[in-house]
Amino acid sequence: MRPVSSALLLLALSGAAWPWGAQAQDADADDAVAAPTEAAPPSRVPLEEIQRYVAVYNAIKQGYVDPVDDHKLMQSAVRGLLLDLDPHSAYLDKDDAESFNEQTSGAYDGIGVELLQQQDGSLRVIAPIDDTPAARAGIRAGDIITAIDGKPLSALDGMRMLHGNPGTRVVLTIEREGQAKPFDVTLSRETIRVTSVRSKMLEPGYGYVRISTFQADTGPDFATQLGKLQAQAGGKLRGLVLDLRSNPGGLLSAAVQVADDLLDAGTIVSTRGRIPISDAVFKASPGDLMNAAPVVVLVDAGSASASEVLAGALHDNGRARVVGSRTFGKGSVQTLLPLGNGDSVKLTTARYYTPSGKSIQASGIVPDVALSPDAPAGSAEGLADYSEAALPGHLRGDDEGAEGYSAGSALPGDKPVTQALGELKRIVSSTTKR
Repeated sequence: MRPVSSALLLLALSGAAWPWGAQAQDADADDAVAAPTEAAPPSRVPLEEIQRYVAVYNAIKQGYVDPVDDHKLMQSAVRGLLLDLDPHSAYLDKDDAESFNEQTSGAYDGIGVELLQQQDGSLRVIAPIDDTPAARAGIRAGDIITAIDGKPLSALDGMRMLHGNPGTRVVLTIEREGQAKPFDVTLSRETIRVTSVRSKMLEPGYGYVRISTFQADTGPDFATQLGKLQAQAGGKLRGLVLDLRSNPGGLLSAAVQVADDLLDAGTIVSTRGRIPISDAVFKASPGDLMNAAPVVVLVDAGSASASEVLAGALHDNGRARVVGSRTFGKGSVQTLLPLGNGDSVKLTTARYYTPSGKSIQASGIVPDVALSPDAPAGSAEGLADYSEAALPGHLRGDDEGAEGYSAGSALPGDKPVTQALGELKRIVSSTTKR
């Protein structure tokens, strides 16, 4: 891959060090060229607003019914700066920042679920990770966690309450679309060692690769698994099903690497923000590991962020057909800005664009071949509106609200894989007849 400009940018779970201010660190050399040093010119400090804040702060300190700790009050104020920007910008204290970074390495203690904290403190499930306590307990994309161990969640403690020593138990209170009442699920925490890439042969000559998240080793693991499938097929696959269902994203660099392995040329993704360092263009380098054999990408409503980058890159370059349901629609880039005390700010700094120049923010990627879940809409298996566009305070998308828009559905189970294989065979058959 060839990043034309700027720094490492991470999507969904992940963050990148950004050379912004004295405490920021350089991006990894493997993922970026030398980052420009210029930043946006400093804006005028709004003195009247600062004075208003100080007046409120003093009023609380002097008049609140109980004494208020200075640190706690300041933490709440700082979090408030980010609260109303968009659902993905947040202030992370040292523990949360470390946990956030741990998840990109593929090893941490918890239940194995990707979450988005909502303004009321509840946690929305983006996707459970394959073969983890959350997945085995039947946690689903779109579930809302309203309490942990019987305690209602607050914006300060929701995420960290899920972490704990392996073997300890945790009880989640969950609201689910189609269920009349909340219900409890008991899980045991584990050390989550995420194997992000799995593969198998569906039929002779037809391979299957499942990518559950994008982490540091996903790119090399994809190439390894693809090589094994090709060896089993006698040296060349007839076609590949690439399963990105309920993949919530992760490292942008990993998604770009997988796309580069399947493309011989062309743009993979571009990012654009308000300042030059947020702008980047990633292009494919020569060499298609599949030697132009057909690819079908399987997606659903839980396919978000880096998953959408990969699906969009392969689709817009004419390299793959997309099968499934409309994707989540997270088309924004978050950058992790380290602070001097170990805390970090996770800030939305750019939008990303597919090779055709389209932003999928709040609209998602529409599949070439639409699949529907077995359960009727509105049942326990359905999701009324599981998408970026449904999140309060989300960034407005270029195509948001277009006529005919409807959110995607989760597509669990083996049936969608069988349907994707059928589509792949049709492509192979039509190619052979030419």
